[in-house]
Amino acid sequence: MQDEPFEPQTRRARRSSMNVLRQLYVVFAVGALLATLFTAWTPLGLIPGGLAARLAGAVSGNPALAAGDYPTPTARPRPLIGIVAGHWGNDSGAVCPDGLTEAEINLDIATRVKEKLTAQGFDVDLLHEFDDQLAGYQALALVSIHADTCEFINNEATGFKVAAALATSHPEKATRLVACIRSRYQQVTGLPFRPVTTEDMQGYHAFNEIDGDTAAAIIETGYMNLDRQILTTQPDLLAEGIAQGILCYIYNEDASSSGN
Repeated sequence: MQDEPFEPQTRRARRSSMNVLRQLYVVFAVGALLATLFTAWTPLGLIPGGLAARLAGAVSGNPALAAGDYPTPTARPRPLIGIVAGHWGNDSGAVCPDGLTEAEINLDIATRVKEKLTAQGFDVDLLHEFDDQLAGYQALALVSIHADTCEFINNEATGFKVAAALATSHPEKATRLVACIRSRYQQVTGLPFRPVTTEDMQGYHAFNEIDGDTAAAIIETGYMNLDRQILTTQPDLLAEGIAQGILCYIYNEDASSSGN
């Protein structure tokens, strides 16, 4: 009989404990929902991989998941870009009298472009001239890097050229890619743009091999005669111009050009 006066306090304590549990449940449930939504809206998976799983484990009452004993989440694929190093794996391309080859210039620049884009969070394929991967290749963009002849033509034979893929399901995408590369490459390198392109550029073989949804372009980075110095001593500058052009296209930036 002496215990009866304490029963109301016991009930109140139990009710208080239940209220705390309900509040914790609501907090964990909201946290799990926000984590799920944030993950769904974050394309590169910026949320820590185990956070959502731990919250879900706490809500479900599964101590193993809440403690971190959960399956390793599958990594999301990162956006893909293809970079072709012109003539690489096939031939030397243009050759200068002292033995300097177009292929070595192209590969140096292409490798640097890959490094810059990878640092920006993209997966980048460095491709040979006639790479087996080109058949049906699907990516955000594909750019083939070349250099122009080492022969002296005239004093005007300096600068770069860019051409878009004609064989494409979306010519407007290829046209915009070219506009972005032209704009950024000219701004970064200071080289003049040469609007005249060759049939070899316009009908570049890879344009007919890749998937029609892949925006593609080819760039002649400079003449190996009059532009030799910048091609051989500042390849990182040239790579920066190309990388910025590709990023301009991907992020839908202003592609207006400051030069002619």
